[in-house]
Amino acid sequence: MNLDKEAGLVEAVLFLESEPVTVEVLSNISQLAVDVVEECLEMLKEKYSSENSGVELVMITGGWALTPKKEFWDVLKEKYGNKNEGRLSRSALETLTIIAYKQPITRAEIENIRGVPPDNMIRTLIERQFIKDVGKKDAPGRPTQFGTTKEFLKFFRLNSIADLPKLDEKQEEKFILAR
Repeated sequence: MNLDKEAGLVEAVLFLESEPVTVEVLSNISQLAVDVVEECLEMLKEKYSSENSGVELVMITGGWALTPKKEFWDVLKEKYGNKNEGRLSRSALETLTIIAYKQPITRAEIENIRGVPPDNMIRTLIERQFIKDVGKKDAPGRPTQFGTTKEFLKFFRLNSIADLPKLDEKQEEKFILAR
């Protein structure tokens, strides 16, 4: 069955959408059956996997999106990305890494791992919408616990937290000892 025209329609929807789109939403917009949309996505993934393509089809936060290939982003971000938008200080990145791998986690637990109070970094990460309050720990004082957000996943082009790189034994041990 030739689905070139249908794949073109799905491609156009992906091009016009600014956020990742689920298969169900693609099906609704394109008025194609879910299984047809899935086949079209496979065709498009293959199309964009060639070296002469500047974009790729990726799943981010449970939805599909057309994005520039990572290898081209350094050239493109100057014009198409806010210069400071992508930059996080080393301290903020360390704090974000701890939260991402150990969520839900409290300020005190982050401080035990980093060795310095994380207050400013937490404020920065909340402002950037990379982390949020995900509840209270069942402990004296009921401290706030933090976890990552959908914005975090989008920024790092991850479908879920499970897509984070695995920690090696030394890194994992550092997290365990600090708790």
